[in-house]
Amino acid sequence: MKLKTLFMVIVMVVSLTLPSVSSVVNSTTTAEASVTYVSNLSKKEQRAKAWIAVKESGGNYRAHNGRYYGKYQLTISMLKGDYSKANQEKTADRYAHNRYGSWTKAKHHWLGYGWF
Repeated sequence: MKLKTLFMVIVMVVSLTLPSVSSVVNSTTTAEASVTYVSNLSKKEQRAKAWIAVKESGGNYRAHNGRYYGKYQLTISMLKGDYSKANQEKTADRYAHNRYGSWTKAKHHWLGYGWF
């Protein structure tokens, strides 16, 4: 009988000191939700990127126009269902680099054609 009581006390103490499953899950979820994207653009490239964002959406990550979505008005298919700020930034950087070579060249294109 004393062994069983001792075991119950140990289980109770351990359960009080370890985090609950829900707090571990919430910590993980919070960590995943706060993922950010860091770009290594020069100041000139950052200014061109910001200029395009204002022209495309007023800088609004939730702007939408038909099949275009977000701060840079990328096609919904390009974002692949991830509308997060980090994914919009990363996808826009990739798009500008692959299509134009740089954000400043993308801005020159915008000035000539009115779209990015």
